[in-house]
Formats: sequence, structure tokens, C-alpha cells
Amino acid sequence: MRRRAREGLVDFGEPRLRDCYEYATSEVGDLVGVGGKPEIRVRAEPFDKELRETPLPPVLGTIVDIAPVHDRASTWLLLAEDGGISRLNAATGEWALLAATTVPFEPGHAPWGGHVLKRRLHASANGSSAAVVNDYGRYGQILDLASGAVTLVLDGGEYHPETVPFSFAFARVHGRVAAIHRTAWNRLDISDASTGALLTERTPTSHARGEEQHYLDYFHGGLHLSPTGTQIADDGWVWHPVGVVTAWSLEAWAANVWESEDGPTRRDICARDYYWDHAMTWLDDKTIVIGGLGDDDMAMTDGARIFDVTRPGNPGDRWRVRELASFPGPGGVFFSDGTSIYSSGEGGLARWDPTDGALTGRLNGFRPTHQHRRSGELAQLIGGALVCWSPTR
Repeated sequence: MRRRAREGLVDFGEPRLRDCYEYATSEVGDLVGVGGKPEIRVRAEPFDKELRETPLPPVLGTIVDIAPVHDRASTWLLLAEDGGISRLNAATGEWALLAATTVPFEPGHAPWGGHVLKRRLHASANGSSAAVVNDYGRYGQILDLASGAVTLVLDGGEYHPETVPFSFAFARVHGRVAAIHRTAWNRLDISDASTGALLTERTPTSHARGEEQHYLDYFHGGLHLSPTGTQIADDGWVWHPVGVVTAWSLEAWAANVWESEDGPTRRDICARDYYWDHAMTWLDDKTIVIGGLGDDDMAMTDGARIFDVTRPGNPGDRWRVRELASFPGPGGVFFSDGTSIYSSGEGGLARWDPTDGALTGRLNGFRPTHQHRRSGELAQLIGGALVCWSPTR
């Protein structure tokens, strides 16, 4: 509420009243929590509750993560506890062992904010490359899945990597598979996934006097590409700490190596004190949905905020993009098929209408962690099986 008043989204009428509110909530006092819960609009609509279960081959061992191969329907990569990477067709059950990672586990890592270091798997859309990174750590690898060779060793730097997932995403740049990855706490680069060649070579930056140009005082976090990969959202933070979601154009970055630092398409979307690494999904290539209603982790309510990253904010707004809507209810992890918003949390899977915020369907007990864009599947590892649900079936 406090930040929404600052942004002009709550109308207090007379400027004197606005000044009084600002003084009361930032000078004399501060918000320490939220009492009660807002009403959630419910509108029951048809909702398919059928789940498809694909047993995982026992020979692969314990599977610790999955990643969708978006260009191949119902195709997933699996990461085993021992580092093995395999491919599974969830529709047919066919599988193949492809490669193995040797990313170190980084012993001695101290968890921060409840986040324990863990391996995470990423897959290129065409299935030619995979990456395994240590979320809340500093190391990772990119592997060629045809040969099993490591094409690039990743190092995100030693400065507070425990505060964020390892910044990584596959994309298409100049017609080839590229990897976007953190090379320092405040620096992202693009590399050719098949060769490891750096595509965004530029000079180092410094905060020293006279060397401030392009210096970015921002910890890069989880990366989220829009459905066709034209926009990037970065869920990072700045000191003291404040979570700040940013976005910029991948096409512009391919032409301007400084775009991720201070390019003309880079925009701050919203900020929340002590709150980042939470729900986020794209509705389309210009509209993003961000989880959480509030401006502080101690005063946060489950809900969704929808922004158009291509439209400037209202006159006088602190932030640079237009907030289109917000509504209470969604919590956990967010997904979207371009029409609906899906939240996966403690109560299971829920579907929401972004036009009016209504809850239109629910599937209790199913908590998907990943989405396959081509087949529309939402998937969860349950025991020794990959369990999928599809809104299009």
C-alpha cells in the first residue's frame, strides 16, 4: 500500500493528505504486517483434472530436476543425482542417456534466507544443449548433448551468489543457440552455446571516480524469457536490499553489448523491500505477471500484478512501465499459456483469469514446477514418475 501510494496508484486527493500518509508510513512508523485477507473472486469454469503419469526408468537413478525441450512436444531432459542427463518423451515413455555433468557441489556453502544450494537443469529449445548450474552458488556447465562435451564452464563470481538463483537462460541470437549467464554479481554475458565463444565482449566496469560509465549496482537474479524470447526479465536486487524486477530487449542487446547495464530498453518494473526470487511469468512478449501484493516482505499478500513492459508509466510514477492490473489470490510458482495465469502452491494448481482476477479452476494436490511451452504441459516429479497436466488436452 505504501509504495502504491508513492507511485500514484492510490488517490488521496489533496496533496496535503498524500504528504501526511507518506510521513506516517515512512517517517514516524512503518508497515509491519498485513491483517486479514482480501476477497478472492471465484467463477467456476470447465477444468480438466486428468493427470498423465510417465514412469521414470529406474536405471537412471534418482532424478533431481527436469527441463522442457520446447521445440519437441512432450520432450523433457532429466538430471540425475549422479549428474547423468537423459531425454524422455513423456507421451511415449521413450528415453535416452545423453551426457553427464561434473559441476562441483561447492561444499561449505552457507544457506541464505532458507535457500540451500542445489543443481538446476536448463535445456535449449531445440534440445542440442543443456546447462547445469548451482542455484545460490557460483558454478555451472554447458554441455553439447550430441557429444556429451562441456562447451563452457560457467562462473558467476564469488560476491554473494547465495542470495540468488544462478542467472541463466538459453535463447536464440543471430540464428544460433546462445546462453545468457552471469559472469559477475552485476554482469550478464551472452555466449555461443555450441562453442563457448563470448558474444558480448566489453571492457570491465568500475565504481571508481571517473569510471562509472556503464557500472551497474544490481545483483542479477533469476532470468525469465518472454514466450518468443524477445524480452528478458531479471529478478534481482540492489542494496539495502530491495528486490527490483527489470526487463530489456534481447534484440537490442544483440546490437548493443551494454544494453543489460544501461541500454535504452532496460526498464525497472517494480521494487519490494527484502523481496525477490518469487513468482513471475510472461503472458505474452510485452506483458509480465509478477507475484506479491505489497512493497515489503513483512507486508506481502498473495496476488498478481500485471505490467506492460513496452508502455511508459503514468506521469509522476517512479517506475518506467505501466501497471495494467492487480488482484489477490495467486501464490507459489506462476505459469501462463497466454490466456490464463496458473499458480502452483500449497493448495495445488489454480487457474486465474487475468482480465478480472477470477479463480476459474483448481486441481488439489498437484504442484507443478515446470511448463512445456509447445505441448502446454505443466509437470511435477512425484516419486518415480513425471506427472503432467495439459490445459489443451
